[in-house]
Amino acid sequence: MAELANCSRCDKVFAKHMRDICQDCHKKEERDFNAVYRFLKERRNREATLQEIVKKTGVSENIIIKFIKNKRLRTSQFPRLAYPCEQCGTDIVTGKICEDCTQAFMQDLESYQSKEKTRKSDDEKANVYYSLGRHK
Repeated sequence: MAELANCSRCDKVFAKHMRDICQDCHKKEERDFNAVYRFLKERRNREATLQEIVKKTGVSENIIIKFIKNKRLRTSQFPRLAYPCEQCGTDIVTGKICEDCTQAFMQDLESYQSKEKTRKSDDEKANVYYSLGRHK
């Protein structure tokens, strides 16, 4: 049975099945997708950037990025179609963050792991108790 939810776009209450948006917003999103796809399908527009697509179609940047992330628009078919990295804003064509942010994240993770390892070994040393034997 479907549960009631608020549409993430218009906040209208609807019976949630598979989408997080209501039927009206879904229809609008499909119209937006068709407008973007028709624009990109024309040979002269295949190398359009995200900003050019927004300007020519009137579809919001967030909706177009959603189409790319949901693999409805493939960056392999449209070579200049890129979207911003979620960390720094650099244009990327796959994933959520760029290569530089990935490398920085990995370095931070390695640094944290080495500090954690050092802290654990220090804790183990601190928990060692020595008994002094009293021999007569």
